[in-house]
Amino acid sequence: MGFIGSVWSLKVMAFSSPRASSLLLGHGRCARFLCSSSSSFPDHISFIKEVAVTRPPQHLSQLLKILNTRGESILSPGAKQGLIPLVIPLAKSSSGAITALLRWPTAPAGMEMPVVEVRKHGVWFLAKNVDQFIHRILVEEEANSRQKGSDELFHAASDAGKKFYQKGDFSKSKITDLDVYLLRKVGLFPDVLERKVIQHFEKGDHVSALVTGEFYARKEHFPGFARPFVFNAEVLLKVGRNPEAKDAARGALKSPWWTLGCNYHEVACIAEWEDEQIEYITEKLTEEGKQEDLNKGKPPVQITLDEAAFLLDLASVEGTWEDSLEQIAECYKKAGLHDIARFVQYRD
Repeated sequence: MGFIGSVWSLKVMAFSSPRASSLLLGHGRCARFLCSSSSSFPDHISFIKEVAVTRPPQHLSQLLKILNTRGESILSPGAKQGLIPLVIPLAKSSSGAITALLRWPTAPAGMEMPVVEVRKHGVWFLAKNVDQFIHRILVEEEANSRQKGSDELFHAASDAGKKFYQKGDFSKSKITDLDVYLLRKVGLFPDVLERKVIQHFEKGDHVSALVTGEFYARKEHFPGFARPFVFNAEVLLKVGRNPEAKDAARGALKSPWWTLGCNYHEVACIAEWEDEQIEYITEKLTEEGKQEDLNKGKPPVQITLDEAAFLLDLASVEGTWEDSLEQIAECYKKAGLHDIARFVQYRD
């Protein structure tokens, strides 16, 4: 079964997220992951191995040092209270923004954990992996630094930074637009692509705005994330292509709602669905709805995984993650994903 499904029956396998922790861990073990200073960076590595049960990013320690150096507070990886249960917190900025890793529960082997910003209704994609995020931070540091010779972040990145970016490369490239450099030399980022579309509109170039919006929404660019389709719907709406905007918004709502980058109702309004989809998945969660899927030949494991995905979707509407935490974990247990269940339940 493919990672990214385009129908409701594939939502959980494609998108539901981490590997959790439904076992009641001993108090001593919980304490091992309490991180309050830069000296505790190794605890994130241990947490990812033992609780998230996946491979830690090679340069995670360097990223944590970078975030700490630029003034962010390092968080315990188990400080997940009130957050979508599929994330591993890394750091919190002075504005309150939380940077984290996203642990997809059924990601293909070898797929790296994306870096995300945690928001009330879900997550915002920051980078496809830790290495790409470090690369972007270093480029932006050089481009935006007003103090010549400011090397703090480069020192924090250590040898890892040199693997991705040599200081001075931005200036040597002769590319004056930072966003253009990022797209050409570093990778694709939602905020950068959205800025490019807005700039096209400001110049009155609707054709370029539409082309960029469609490029942004190609499935292969941000697999699993609905935000590109939401933004493309907004672009189409802006130029008066309402039927296409409606279709794009409906397509976005087939992906996890916690990846929309905004509240569900904003997208449902464009899709002209109001609460129909909430009612639809609420019905799917009933015993009658599950029996109907069984009668159609859907495998019981898939029905259980769909249930977890639907619960996450409903929780994202108001950001009430804690209310359905136990139900979500139980679904993963029933599906045989006990490590994911433990991860979902884990709290410091």
